[in-house]
Amino acid sequence: MRALGLDLGTRRIGVALSDAEGRVATPVEVIERTRRRDAVHQRIGELVDEFEVERVVVGLPLNMDGTTGSAARSALDEAAALRDTLPVPVETYDERLTTVSADRCLNELQMKAEERRRVVDKVAAAVMLQAWLDHCRSAEEEEA
Repeated sequence: MRALGLDLGTRRIGVALSDAEGRVATPVEVIERTRRRDAVHQRIGELVDEFEVERVVVGLPLNMDGTTGSAARSALDEAAALRDTLPVPVETYDERLTTVSADRCLNELQMKAEERRRVVDKVAAAVMLQAWLDHCRSAEEEEA
């Protein structure tokens, strides 16, 4: 199953895509936020159509103790709005520390700060989506 992962930020949205088998997540692009939320959702819809996505996974930035803070509530609200807009299922998945992990990885590659800022959101989306794919695969194996 091809899935699209979204790392929702206040200024940018990182986008990642899985392969058709749902095994590997790859960073795709960064969508710059505008004042028009509908335009951003339209772009996400275009990506769903272009890549024949079957599911959208929105990163849920829970607090470290697992509680729902303001960022997570905002992500839940946006996921609900995407459900009303997109023709595929939309779900959320815990994304704690994905941006930190992505930034560390890019830092280890000795990317300059400016370069990291341009790609960290889509790499974070790929980290989150890969975790979701791995979780789904583990659940399938347990059921078998």
